[in-house]
Amino acid sequence: MAQPSPDTTAWTQAPSEFPELRSDEAPPSSPAEYRDEDFPGCESFHLPASEIEHYEGRLEFWDGDTETAWKVCEPTSIYHEQPSRMLVQMTGRFAMLRGSPIACFGSADLLRRDATGRKRWLMQADEVLYLHPHRVRLEGPAIKVDADPLPDVVLEVDHSTDVRRRKLGIYKQSGFPEIWVLVPWEASVRKPGLAIHVRRGDGYREEPESRAFSGWTAEEIRLALTEDPLSAEARQALERVALGMGAHEGTRPEDDPFTRMISQRAQARGREEGQAEGREEGRMEGQVRMMHRMAARKFGPETSDRLVERLDGLDDAERVAAVGDWLIECESGEALLERVEHLRASPPTGGRA
Repeated sequence: MAQPSPDTTAWTQAPSEFPELRSDEAPPSSPAEYRDEDFPGCESFHLPASEIEHYEGRLEFWDGDTETAWKVCEPTSIYHEQPSRMLVQMTGRFAMLRGSPIACFGSADLLRRDATGRKRWLMQADEVLYLHPHRVRLEGPAIKVDADPLPDVVLEVDHSTDVRRRKLGIYKQSGFPEIWVLVPWEASVRKPGLAIHVRRGDGYREEPESRAFSGWTAEEIRLALTEDPLSAEARQALERVALGMGAHEGTRPEDDPFTRMISQRAQARGREEGQAEGREEGRMEGQVRMMHRMAARKFGPETSDRLVERLDGLDDAERVAAVGDWLIECESGEALLERVEHLRASPPTGGRA
């Protein structure tokens, strides 16, 4: 895929401080709790709580205290959307190899309420994953941060934004176990790469590989989300991790219904082809036996035995049938054997000689 041209107006300054990543205490509730500078690459607008359920656009964050929402300034583009769609494809392949499903909920609302039940804040990621959806029961249209099981992995694509400024700290305060922050392209806000933030104790630590997808390294994940087509290296890494997790969990590719269906179809096709080949081989063997008897009656047993020797290894049905015609046409055994010898030495032509 073609990469975007660099945008000189993009926010490129690295954040100088991450207060929520350094503090174990929740920030004080006040009208100034969330500010425009907390969400680089975004613009703020007023969105009343009464309207948020009906808002159909994408949101980076919404603050219930001030009813202020932030959305990405840059229009939605393939440069931002491709990595999250690639992640959905990768998890589908991963699930088939592991032998158990993975649930992807896209940019579903991540909602936090206060003690009274009022919406305190709402934010959206680029993708959220549950590695064992059969263990999770979600009720309602949003993932309730204070009540529901949290996703195993959250993906944030920083093409024109920088979640490190504040959003990563919100994930940390809320207890999300693993956040992937991907800077996809050379023209993105900073140097391309993928950072895996794994929760350890009360904070995040950047790790070289995923804890959720055990053994999948940050670079391997980055390749899987940005390469098109996928390289052999990226495919082999995905296969290695998926099969390894399946072995650890006691599942295998055949436990996935689609993999099992494909395997069953391949086996059935193999049986059909084998049966067809067996029928053809049996038919040709019958022809050879018949020609052996006919040659013995017409030219004698010596010629008939030499004919069978020359027919050995001749597996083209059309050519074997041609020998049957020559058996009738030839006046002598030597003429027949000469024509068969010539036939063996010549490549198949698709029809009778």
